Amino acid sequence: MRALFTATIFLGSFLLFLIQPMVARLALPTLGGSPNVWNVAMLFYQGALLLGYLYAHLLSRFAVRTQAGLHVALFLLAALTLPVGLATPVGINASTAPGLWLLAALAGGIGLLFVTVAAQAPLMQAWFARSGDRDAANPWFLYAASNAGSLLGLLAYPFLLEPLTALPAQTLGWSIGFGALLLLVGLCGWRVGFMPPPSAARTPPPPAGEMGEQSAAGAGIGWRRRVRWVLLAAVPSGLMLSSTTHITTDIMAMPLLWVLPLGLYLISFILVFGGNGAAWTRRAVLVAPVLLLLFGGVGLFAIGKVATLYGLATLLLLLVIAVALHGTLAGDRPHPSRLTEFYLWMSFGGALGGLFCGLLAPMLFDWTYEYPLLLVLAALLLPARPLTRRIGRLWQGRPRLLTAFAVVALAALGWWTSFAISIDALQMLIVAPVAVIALIAVLAIGRPALFAFALLNLMLALGGWKQIDISTIPGARERSFFGIYSIENNYADNSRRLLHGTTLHGIQSLDPALSRTPLSYYAPKSGVGQVMRAAPALFGPGASIAFVGLGTGSLACYAQPGQRWTVYEIDPVIVRMAFDPKRFSYVSQCKPDLAVKLGDARLELAATPAASLDVLAVDAFSSDAIPLHLMTKEAFAIYKRVLRQDGVLLVHISNRFLRLAPVVAAIAAESGWRARELQYKPTSEDNAGNRTFTSSDWIVLTRSEARMAAVLAATDGDWQPLPRDAAVSAWSDDFASILPTLKPLHIPGL
Repeated sequence: MRALFTATIFLGSFLLFLIQPMVARLALPTLGGSPNVWNVAMLFYQGALLLGYLYAHLLSRFAVRTQAGLHVALFLLAALTLPVGLATPVGINASTAPGLWLLAALAGGIGLLFVTVAAQAPLMQAWFARSGDRDAANPWFLYAASNAGSLLGLLAYPFLLEPLTALPAQTLGWSIGFGALLLLVGLCGWRVGFMPPPSAARTPPPPAGEMGEQSAAGAGIGWRRRVRWVLLAAVPSGLMLSSTTHITTDIMAMPLLWVLPLGLYLISFILVFGGNGAAWTRRAVLVAPVLLLLFGGVGLFAIGKVATLYGLATLLLLLVIAVALHGTLAGDRPHPSRLTEFYLWMSFGGALGGLFCGLLAPMLFDWTYEYPLLLVLAALLLPARPLTRRIGRLWQGRPRLLTAFAVVALAALGWWTSFAISIDALQMLIVAPVAVIALIAVLAIGRPALFAFALLNLMLALGGWKQIDISTIPGARERSFFGIYSIENNYADNSRRLLHGTTLHGIQSLDPALSRTPLSYYAPKSGVGQVMRAAPALFGPGASIAFVGLGTGSLACYAQPGQRWTVYEIDPVIVRMAFDPKRFSYVSQCKPDLAVKLGDARLELAATPAASLDVLAVDAFSSDAIPLHLMTKEAFAIYKRVLRQDGVLLVHISNRFLRLAPVVAAIAAESGWRARELQYKPTSEDNAGNRTFTSSDWIVLTRSEARMAAVLAATDGDWQPLPRDAAVSAWSDDFASILPTLKPLHIPGL
């Protein structure tokens, strides 16, 4: 009995988490490389999980025979929607309402399948509790098995299925697994509902909870306890999504990076619901306050050069907090007779965290304020104790007076530190108050409200007040479904910069004499600069030129009279910024009649007439990440279709994390392109006079060697053949893996 139910729950959870990255990836060609694709998908998954748990809770009121019959019937109904995929929402525009479009596409495509499979975890545990098995009174071990299956399914996709199989094979395999799950669920229902337990079997009284006494059978559960369950589940869920946003914003929105935070989130459940859950919880509760101060203290700081190191710290903090809070939740679990209700409220908390980060936060905040807010909530919920008894006794004499003094000191020191940083004060005037804030925070461990307030003021001191100040400046920062954009003035070189996440996306000089000069990656000596300047010689005065990714509009200043220019841009916010001369004036000065195609570039290019362009420059980035669906063989086939026979394709591959030249080389070899690469590094002479040119890596592709020779003759750059790597294959819509393209991890200072 134990083996049968373990296998059933394991397979169901494996399939449930295998389908998540698989189907979310199908949305990338429509919604680009936005990290929010995964966050909104996770919101749907958590909502569908909640429906599955609600269905299981309601179904558990019937006899097991009735439950089995109804559940098998739902399985058969859901099977009619196979194979898995996205539906096409009617009346919803993916460009104007991307989040709503994705929710509708997921609901119509896999909604019934997901709810059906999600229900089997609590339902199988409830059936097992009624089975008469000797372990029936303690079915919670099955939840650890469920999360083990979830974790394996989650990791299997990016490390096995995605690198080794194409999407059609993946969906077929999932359908076969669904059929196997149906058979196992039917067998479980038959075993419990139709085969009476052995007469000798007696269900023992419920054992004490591993981390506290379980509620007695039939005991009431108050609303205060339910709310606590919800909060303990919601905070780790929200932290998991906000951590995902950080990682995928700077690298690439794709399954391999989606699964890292979610995998750690699942590991926390495995640890706390396993046999040694109490010990894991105690360790996490002990360590969590210290890690919150070390890593959470910079939660409002704009991380730049140390983004990789901060990303690793973010993942460690997520794991420890999730173990601490989920362990506290597991320690308060009720009697198995209330099992489905417990999972229902826990699922509701997870969905609440997903709703906050996936939909509400992008609408409420212009920066990722949800992450520090969730850290403060975690500090409030941690059942931490004072580090020593002596520290605990400090607050016993006059706790109100000491607390009031600490609150005033924290607020004053937090404001002063932020002010000292802004005026570049002496280092001691910055370090000393930060040390005092940290000391008060350490002394406040075990007093949740005061500790949370100390953590908040540490965040405000280390960049928080600056972030809030930027948010109060009209037009300085905007947030959309596709990212967070900040506009900053750099007085050292008299320039204005556009940043997406931690990545520079464009610079314009505030000096009128240089305001028409394309800067940053678009320098005249860069690959794109050289080809754009050579366009009249290569194509005549009436060339038709297009580029993907508007940014600040720098490329528009290469436009010549008589040329027809078009830009493909997915985000209306970027269009508004680039066309507003008060923010950036490249477009208004150089090409005010620039045609804009709003929407995903790949879909818009597919609708563009064939052989209508002479030059196409692909420069789409989501922070430092190039959207995956714009780097596949199918995408390059679309580029070839819209270019004339002698047309030129340019691809920008500058990247901190991935080696993309071998990917393009593999695509070029399979698709008949000729390709060269120009790695431009500006000299001190190039950057004289407040010019801010930056290093860039551009690839130029043509259909023939003769046309490539003409391009090389018209430019004077050091164009090199693309490097080939046998381990890197051409990406396609059905098959792509970034594992062979990852650059060695670089941590500054090490």
